Amino acid sequence: MLQNFYIKLGGIMLLLLLVVTFVFPFFPSIQEGLEGGRVTFLEDGGLTTAPYPPSPEFPLGSDRDGRSLISVLVVGAKDTLLIITLITVIRYAVGIILGVMASFGIRMVNSLLDTFDQMFSSLPVVFFAVLLLNLPFLLFMDNRFIVVIIIIALIEVGRVGVTIKDQILSIKKEPYIDAAITVGVSPLIMTKNYYIPNLLPTLIINFCYDLGRIALIVGQLGVFSIFVTQEFVQVDAGYGKIENNSLNWATLLGQAKKDIYTSYWIPLTAAMAILYLILTFNILGEGLRRVFERKGV
Repeated sequence: MLQNFYIKLGGIMLLLLLVVTFVFPFFPSIQEGLEGGRVTFLEDGGLTTAPYPPSPEFPLGSDRDGRSLISVLVVGAKDTLLIITLITVIRYAVGIILGVMASFGIRMVNSLLDTFDQMFSSLPVVFFAVLLLNLPFLLFMDNRFIVVIIIIALIEVGRVGVTIKDQILSIKKEPYIDAAITVGVSPLIMTKNYYIPNLLPTLIINFCYDLGRIALIVGQLGVFSIFVTQEFVQVDAGYGKIENNSLNWATLLGQAKKDIYTSYWIPLTAAMAILYLILTFNILGEGLRRVFERKGV
């Protein structure tokens, strides 16, 4: 039973995350918690202002708009998952294509992958993300969301591509590949019967790990007040401001930095939500790794 502990725990955590993301938003209590109220009048005639600390009415406390943090987290879960999934899918789509091209000896692609891998592995990924996403023209771009997603995805595409390339080259050295070529097996059949079955387990495991990795990066960017979902709003002639248009967890964490000493429950709740996300995909990835390892894949 213990040999499947990681896959079971990761599966339960993922299921809970999906239920919170796609089912809980329809609960009336969640919708009511988003209504908020910055001022509450007490029975003794006094009043109190948001953010409200944890209480029976607000189990996790409220934000500065008086909204229940439970409701904010539930509604923001979908955007959070969308962001990290989009980044991971784009990274692997580009990485797989480039990795396959490099494995067939295309020198330009091979050099590009090696350069990207070495350059972006020399320093923390968040360092490059902060530098690139703070470029002035990006702050005011209409399609900023898409561009930011692509930039974050491409930062580590070299690592994915090099992994794919190395694994394909390793498979090519196997005796059964030489035997298949000798008997005239078509490249399509070889891809279906040999390359994909050997590549797929590693891809699934690494994809799962990268979901947690990207959740960490997006959370770190939030700490630096760099948000994926933000837009420039014209307030008056010659004056505007940058506003966030999402309740994703990284945004909540970044906006709550100023509350760390006065309303600690706001950044703490956001940080714990992101931590749960990271642990979910890392535990699930470890579970999948052990499953494939036991099967000898």
